[in-house]
Amino acid sequence: MLKPHIIKELRAIVGKEHVAVDMQDLVCYGYDATQMEFLPDAVAFPADASETSRIMTLANRERIPVFPRGAGSGFSGGSLPKGGGIVLVTTRMNRILRIDTENMVAVVEPGVVTGDLQDAVERLGLFYPPDPASLRFSTLGGNVAECAGGPRAVKYGVTKDFVLGLEVVLPGGEIIKTGGETFKGVVGYDLTKLLCGSEGTLGIITRIVLRLLPLPESRKTMLAIFDSIDGAASAVATIIRGRIIPVTLEFMDHSAIACVEGQFGLGMPDGARAVLLIELDGDRDLVERQAAAIGELVRPLGLIDFRAAEDSAEAEALWKARRLISPALKKVNPDKINEDIVVPRNRIPDIIRRIEEISGKYEIPIVNFGHAGDGNIHVNIMIDKSVPEQAEKAEKAVREVFGAALGMGGSMSGEHGVGLSKSPYVTMELTPGQIGAMKAIKKALDPNNILNPGKIFPE
Repeated sequence: MLKPHIIKELRAIVGKEHVAVDMQDLVCYGYDATQMEFLPDAVAFPADASETSRIMTLANRERIPVFPRGAGSGFSGGSLPKGGGIVLVTTRMNRILRIDTENMVAVVEPGVVTGDLQDAVERLGLFYPPDPASLRFSTLGGNVAECAGGPRAVKYGVTKDFVLGLEVVLPGGEIIKTGGETFKGVVGYDLTKLLCGSEGTLGIITRIVLRLLPLPESRKTMLAIFDSIDGAASAVATIIRGRIIPVTLEFMDHSAIACVEGQFGLGMPDGARAVLLIELDGDRDLVERQAAAIGELVRPLGLIDFRAAEDSAEAEALWKARRLISPALKKVNPDKINEDIVVPRNRIPDIIRRIEEISGKYEIPIVNFGHAGDGNIHVNIMIDKSVPEQAEKAEKAVREVFGAALGMGGSMSGEHGVGLSKSPYVTMELTPGQIGAMKAIKKALDPNNILNPGKIFPE
């Protein structure tokens, strides 16, 4: 519990109306998509870098933990206030400060909703590609802190590939700028890339400079249904070997198909064992030629059905099965453990088969879908947490899934980060030397360990 004089100082910094200490308010900022809950001692809503700096100066002096938070939509517990302290919410910093159409950059504050920026730049004929599933409510500060990905990563990359510069408040209160508005710059260490994906443990982002692209002229959506996961994986490799890089290559395995079909009855053909949702963008004529070529390339690979949308309404209809997975999962079991492993693209069939074995071993439903183009699989372990033995089985299943991904040359997280939920497993992937180097950076920037403590590294 914070002492009264600390609350008084917080109110002096941001205004009384921007500090929450009542229980009903604290509860709202103690959870995220993981369903874990921890109660903060106070919640502060700074308006700019200066107020953020003053809060960090106060917290560092008093050794009070501070937990940066955007929209709280994370899947790894990265913003949760374990142990109590101050949750620092960046949503008041929500302005698009400038969109430079000549240099194709945008300067934004961290509380801007990702989808709002996309809409704003597209009205000007520009394009911001990163598209996490939460884009209609997640904020850009959180996207940068977690290095968010999304379906379009196969062609365009992830958030860090579009961040040119940052304004950041360090744990001691110092305000620094990294990078800038130019596409080149190699003076000193690349602090911008270091901070992307650092999960709020090294600094609080208060301004972001983002690279933009020209808005593609055309987009084409296709749905390919296969009789095996091997056929779908072969299709991914065949398409890319054919010198076609789709903007999206989403997949659903048979567990996801059965889940959606069982609840919504979309009329998937008998024998459907894998689905690829393929999207192209670019020059209109080129997109049409590539779409026709994809149809021919995948035909010999156990293709059951192939559909190509002629307009946006048909494209939305093809996306329907993918969008319905999350609501369909609720009928399988009430609680979901959502992991996001990555394997090389050609190992997707191997990892799916291994996950099926793990599912059978622990008698727990596991539903798989994700980004086939970059091997990023969302593994949804469905349990009822009110049944104690299911929670124990799920923990063992998670460890085996991570071990399988690592054994195939992959990673235990592609875009969700580590946070609290994956920190017990970090030593499965990182060596003592790697962890030591990361901890040395953390200690250099945050010697009192007040900024988002307990995240990433196992305690």
